[in-house]
Amino acid sequence: MAESKEKQQNQINIELPEDISEGVYSNLAIISHSQTEFVIDFIRMMPNLPKAKVKSRIVLTPLHAKRLLKALNDNLVKYEAQHGKVTGPSDAGLPPMNFNTPKAQA
Repeated sequence: MAESKEKQQNQINIELPEDISEGVYSNLAIISHSQTEFVIDFIRMMPNLPKAKVKSRIVLTPLHAKRLLKALNDNLVKYEAQHGKVTGPSDAGLPPMNFNTPKAQA
């Protein structure tokens, strides 16, 4: 009985509003930090547009940033075990954002 009550106390009731539930697509993230917080800007770059736009900004404490890093790593390990290794052209620097589309002409 005590174990059941303890589990109930450790549960978090989370509400996911409908406007947030669809998510926001991002193909670039920029991470910056100060002494007390990490800021992650999620950006969407689209072909033939002169500016990329920040679509979402998340501010975390250093402890929560470390927890996020661990959670992402744990989930990538599980993903790769189920679906195979995630590979890309290079792990160094910014990812190539070549959409292979012709330049717009007026």
